[in-house]
Amino acid sequence: MLIRISLIVAIVAALAVGGLNISKVRDKIDTLITQRNNERSQKQKALGDLASKSQELAKTKDTLTQTQQELTDTKSQRDKAVADDKEQIKRASEWADKLAKETQELNDTQAQLGAYTATTLSPEQVMTLNKMLKNTQTALEAVKEENVVLQRAVSRLNNQLAGFVGTNYVVKLRANLEGKIVAVDPKWNFVVLNVGEDQGVLEDGEMLVSRNGKLVAKVIVRSVQKDHSIANVVPNWRLGDVIEGDEVTPAHPAS
Repeated sequence: MLIRISLIVAIVAALAVGGLNISKVRDKIDTLITQRNNERSQKQKALGDLASKSQELAKTKDTLTQTQQELTDTKSQRDKAVADDKEQIKRASEWADKLAKETQELNDTQAQLGAYTATTLSPEQVMTLNKMLKNTQTALEAVKEENVVLQRAVSRLNNQLAGFVGTNYVVKLRANLEGKIVAVDPKWNFVVLNVGEDQGVLEDGEMLVSRNGKLVAKVIVRSVQKDHSIANVVPNWRLGDVIEGDEVTPAHPAS
């Protein structure tokens, strides 16, 4: 009997303990469910916020793209306006120059007209005088050219005459005469100069040959043409080989 009562008490105690454990497990389950629901709500809220931020970011990006395009368009319009302004300024300057030129031409024409009016000459007389003036100018230019030719001939004859009269005479060349050697013949010991009668070269004139400021040789002109001349290298004055491009200057410049 005692054993049965103990067994019953043990069973009742076990059931009581089991009921208590079930109650604790249920509380824990409820707590976990509540935590899960809270976490789900927070996650859904976070996803909502993320979607909202993504929309705002996309909208901001579109706004930035539009702003950049507007900035590019504005810059292009500004550059075009600047270019147009420069073109307008250039045209205005050209028109101003043209106006100044036309104004000067008008003033010159008025001055010429005033001078013509003051002469009291008829148009036919003015044309005749103008023709005579042109003819006189043409004749004067011809006389100047003949004078140059005559002066060259006189210089040449004086040199020849001096050569006949005395043996110590030297031909003096124009002081600022400068030329270069354009050809060299070492076999026959002569050179070709790029200066001639037009530049004032005279036969038997002596010229010094230099290179980089150093004396190389001396030559004597033997033949003179219009724009070139031929000269022989003086043997005793050869300090080095004469080459094309060497400079020549008068050995006896006229004062």
